[in-house]
Amino acid sequence: MNQPVTLFTGQWADLPLEQVAKLAAEWGYDGLELACSGDHLDVWRAVEEPGYLDGRRRILEQHGLRLFAISNHLTGQAVCDDPIDFRHEAIVRPRVWGDGDGEGVRQRAAKELTLTAQVARQLGVDTVVGFTGSKIWPYVAMFPPVPESVIDAGYEDFARRWNPILDVFDAEGVRFAHEVHPSEIAYDYWSSVRTLDAIGHRAAFGFNWDPSHMMWQHLDPVGFIWDFRDRIYHVDCKDTRLRPPNGRAGALGSHLPWGDPRRGWDFVSTGHGDVPWEDAFRALRAIGYTGPISVEWEDAGMERLQGAAEAVKFVRSLLWKTPTARFDAAFSHRD
Repeated sequence: MNQPVTLFTGQWADLPLEQVAKLAAEWGYDGLELACSGDHLDVWRAVEEPGYLDGRRRILEQHGLRLFAISNHLTGQAVCDDPIDFRHEAIVRPRVWGDGDGEGVRQRAAKELTLTAQVARQLGVDTVVGFTGSKIWPYVAMFPPVPESVIDAGYEDFARRWNPILDVFDAEGVRFAHEVHPSEIAYDYWSSVRTLDAIGHRAAFGFNWDPSHMMWQHLDPVGFIWDFRDRIYHVDCKDTRLRPPNGRAGALGSHLPWGDPRRGWDFVSTGHGDVPWEDAFRALRAIGYTGPISVEWEDAGMERLQGAAEAVKFVRSLLWKTPTARFDAAFSHRD
């Protein structure tokens, strides 16, 4: 499994790209999953400012890194979310936020996603990773009672907003890898099935496999790989540590901050949690996934400089070579 190991830069957006690239190269990463955050990549500048993308390329080249995927999680969140509020103002660029009118924000967010596909093609990247947002996530508890028609309308809203975006992805020969994640239109197995149904299973839309969000929902992350084997377009490695049941801590986190020992689970640095990584990598081999393996670092209890440096070594330890023949072939050998 000779695949590139990359660093997702979203959790490093407080640092300039030059510094993140230098660190990633020193730790031994092959490249980056470049986030449209901070100064890392601004797709509006990319289409309006000659030479901007050349400057991004030079930074990577100077550090011997390659670009394998672009992430636009934060802006993607605003495409379908309702309501649009202070949370979105904190994560989208001022150009997308504008006057804060909800529908205007959603439309400008959709425009940025189409630009992201175009910029990806200019950079020679064929995968954009991100979120979709969801009109119906606020109703996840289904109380007060929510009519089925409201849920139906939520998937129709997703299709209406994302099909034109995906038309641009198709035109550019780029795929969108949606991260299956609570607060999105697809957050578990059944919602992922319904999401694909809503857009007619078009090839431009697939999934970013990130097991961390599946663990605390008690989903099978390895089974998800097999069930959606034709839709695994990208892989993010983030870990989750589940604490023993104690009758107090629930799956929803109790509005407690990350790292609080009263929580029932926490995101941790790759290799320090309960994700069945070896089984997962064997499943990725089985479906023929050959794309990048991207480390997404999140851990409230570990310094990120240590966590990211350790994670690349851990991931590489799982990328062993596969045999060229079945192990039982020797049993049938005849003199």
